[in-house]
Amino acid sequence: MAQAINANESYCTFTLASDVTAGGLPSQDEISKDLESNDPKVKRHALKAAIMAMLGGEAMPKILMQVIRFCINSDDKPLKKLCTLYWEVVPKYQEPTSDEVLRAASSGQTLQRKLLPEMILVCNALRNDLIHPNEYVRGSMLRFLCKVKDEEILGPLVPSIKACLEHRHQYVRKNAALAVFHAHKIAGDTLMPDAPELIEAFLMAETDAGARRNAFLMLFNRSEDLAIQYLAKNIDDVMTFGDGFALLVLELTRRVCRRDPNQKSRFVRVLFQMLSSTSAAVSYEAAWTLVSLSNAPTAVRAAATTYATLLNTQNDNNVKLIVLERLEELKKKHPKILQEILMDILRALSSPNPDICKKVLDVTMDIVTARNVSDVIATLKREVTKTTQENDTDMESKGAVYRNMLIKAIHGCAIRFPDVAESVVHVLMDFLSTDGGIQVVAFVRAIVEQYPPLRPSILSKLLGSLEDVSNNNVMNICLWILGEYCTSADVLEEAFGDVTKQLGEPPFVKAEDVKKEKDDDAAPKLVTKNVILSDGTYATQTVYSESKAPVEEQSIPFLRKMIIEGDIFLASVLSACLTKLCLRAADLSADEISPATVKDMTVKTILIMCGIIKMAEVTVSAQKSSVSDCKERVTMCCRVLLDPKTNVLLKETLLNEGKTTFSKLLATLKENEAAEAKKKEQVIPTTQPDDLIHFRQLLSSAVQGGDLDLDDGADLSRATGFTNAGNLLSQELSHVYQLSGFADPVYAEALVTVRDYDISLEILVINRTPNTLSNLTVELSTMGDMKIVERPQSHTIGPLDQVTIRASIKVSSTETGHIFGTIVYEDSVTNDKVYINLNDIHMDIMDYIRPATCTDEMFRSMWAEFEWENKVAITTSITGLIEFLDHIVTSTNMKCLTPHDKNEKGSFLAANLYARSVFGEDALVNVSVEKKDDNDGKLAGYIRIRSKTQGIALSLGDRITSVQRGLPPKQG
Repeated sequence: MAQAINANESYCTFTLASDVTAGGLPSQDEISKDLESNDPKVKRHALKAAIMAMLGGEAMPKILMQVIRFCINSDDKPLKKLCTLYWEVVPKYQEPTSDEVLRAASSGQTLQRKLLPEMILVCNALRNDLIHPNEYVRGSMLRFLCKVKDEEILGPLVPSIKACLEHRHQYVRKNAALAVFHAHKIAGDTLMPDAPELIEAFLMAETDAGARRNAFLMLFNRSEDLAIQYLAKNIDDVMTFGDGFALLVLELTRRVCRRDPNQKSRFVRVLFQMLSSTSAAVSYEAAWTLVSLSNAPTAVRAAATTYATLLNTQNDNNVKLIVLERLEELKKKHPKILQEILMDILRALSSPNPDICKKVLDVTMDIVTARNVSDVIATLKREVTKTTQENDTDMESKGAVYRNMLIKAIHGCAIRFPDVAESVVHVLMDFLSTDGGIQVVAFVRAIVEQYPPLRPSILSKLLGSLEDVSNNNVMNICLWILGEYCTSADVLEEAFGDVTKQLGEPPFVKAEDVKKEKDDDAAPKLVTKNVILSDGTYATQTVYSESKAPVEEQSIPFLRKMIIEGDIFLASVLSACLTKLCLRAADLSADEISPATVKDMTVKTILIMCGIIKMAEVTVSAQKSSVSDCKERVTMCCRVLLDPKTNVLLKETLLNEGKTTFSKLLATLKENEAAEAKKKEQVIPTTQPDDLIHFRQLLSSAVQGGDLDLDDGADLSRATGFTNAGNLLSQELSHVYQLSGFADPVYAEALVTVRDYDISLEILVINRTPNTLSNLTVELSTMGDMKIVERPQSHTIGPLDQVTIRASIKVSSTETGHIFGTIVYEDSVTNDKVYINLNDIHMDIMDYIRPATCTDEMFRSMWAEFEWENKVAITTSITGLIEFLDHIVTSTNMKCLTPHDKNEKGSFLAANLYARSVFGEDALVNVSVEKKDDNDGKLAGYIRIRSKTQGIALSLGDRITSVQRGLPPKQG
């Protein structure tokens, strides 16, 4: 049985679904009887059953002659197809006797196999199909011969195969070329010593693209010199030979040039021809080949141009992403060449896919120079304008995410090239009222701070756009900018006038009494009156009247509406803004602004702040908890304006401290960006060129005692810069799980390897008994969004032997999963069936989580959108706020979006963490922790996790709970 199985495995090139025939597999005698039937359907059913039985390990020696007698000459096409499958799986050689095996073993010679006599009849049938008048019968038989690995069977068929090379039909010639290639690969020059020359002559006369491609494939693999000679003779016509031929030429080019770089000049011409091919696959492969073989500027420039053309002509998003990856690799080594085609790459921003647009901006923004920055900015401004002007579905699908990417790119260009900042900022300020307004106003705030000459024009534009701002957060930043940077008299008066005009007069509360009176008037009424009918008589008519539906006041400015609705934080910012304007006005001379004007501004500001205090006390809003902070801040502003002593103490702080702090923030962000860019740079090995490398094999026998400890592996690691081998080993060991106990008759452990969507299990099974265990199977099951795609096969393990069993699991979402199972086997001595329950394998969510970054606006938007939240109470022995935050960030593999100074001291800390899974799922975490003095300095607070799916929220919460509970107490 084992020999039959080995024979099947060595010859079979196909698989069939189990139990193809209904009702189970018939016996050998039943199959033999059915093959004698005259009905082709019965023959097909029987032959299919024979194939299935032989695939299962049954020898069935009687069936071979029956197939030769009753099936081999049939004209039924399905039966002919089954016959070719049967020839693949049937044993073709006689089984050696024990005497022959002993003689071969004693003489040390290889055992010579003998072909079955029946195979002569099979070869004759195969030859008949090779000379069949129907070209498709010939072609299918030639394709079958490409699977035959027996020289004794192919030998008698060689003349017929050669004759097929001259057939009139291209389908026969195409497959004949492949058959010649296969025969020469199997037997070398034994069967067809003239095969290369024969194929070369065939190539010269062939006109069909498929046949030419197959023939060149044969020369390419079996006679490389002839392939190169043919290519040199027909180099001008290569582009007319088809895409398949061109791809073979490219593969030949890479193979030859890597082996002998001096041969590059022979292929340069054809490579440049293929760059302009109409086939995207050929032009892409040609560009990649050209770059891999040459670093010459001309070659790189041609390849980059081809990539840019593919980027703008292909509609497949996957193709675009692959091309952008190639361009990014080119950018690392040849940034100046990519600068020349920068505008062509930016044309890909027209793609409706935001991921492609993001990749385009990542590739291009690093190579913007002073020469092309104006064109780049013009393109980016045009794209930003399109996002609002066009009602196109493509633009709607990109949404605010695309606009934010463009604004961020423009921001980066403006910081690097101040000359374009002025033209950019005015265009972007038109978008303050859109959903990307927070990005725009943050960009404006940075430009105002970094480029003082632009402040007058920006402030003027900002005042003109203030009435259109409808977002509370955008309005906060606008008011802060006006309070910090309005210094001249004209701008001060204009800013104060515009803000107070938008705000209106106090009070800033809803008129409840007036509303009640209106409600009474608006109640429905029954009106009874006398009317004259058509005949002149009187009648009484009752009418049910309703007042008109109230019309909401649409003319209320956005700023006043925000204050009336109870935005306490905005009210505090507004108070500080007006206070700063009054203080700056008081510092100006009487010629610039009159004292009466300053006094009016101060009085008006105090009245507004009194109205704000009243609003904070009366209005019910979500910010009710901030009322005390608002009162304290507004009271301080009032005292600064009214009390000269307080004015002297706090004036300098109010007017200058905000700008100073913001300037430090910008400097910190710039340093962080520089540090991130430095991390991405390639680490150069620290080994010096003149350092010695010791080779243990070259040491003399009279070495010193200290030299015996030399490790050439360490020398190699120092020379190459690779020192992480130990870390890799420890990482692998951390993913080994013990499945059974040491006292069990079968010991098992599993190495779990996670590759994004796939989990690979390598299960080591050791037989600890003196008996042979048959049909040993590891039966696995999963819990969670995991599916077993490759189940372990059954094995027979000898006494004290071991075997490695593999299984594959597909993962579809980010959540904690469990793998559990049982080992089942039969003891060959006792014939008992034994079950061993295995320990569970707990899949850690950290295998799928990757640190990521996003803007504050995106974080807030996702936080409001995601519906699944998990709230974890903080219980830890760590006493330091920053130390606890770093521990959470490290343990959850997330990125902290909130910058913190390691040296700052305080009793409260809040931070936002963000990560993305390999499946594209977002994970948001907010850490709010407080150090309480009345709790022995222990930390208290909550960690809130939000996500779009329930699994990631719960799994991440369990991870956070386990790492903070398992942390040992801090040693003092």
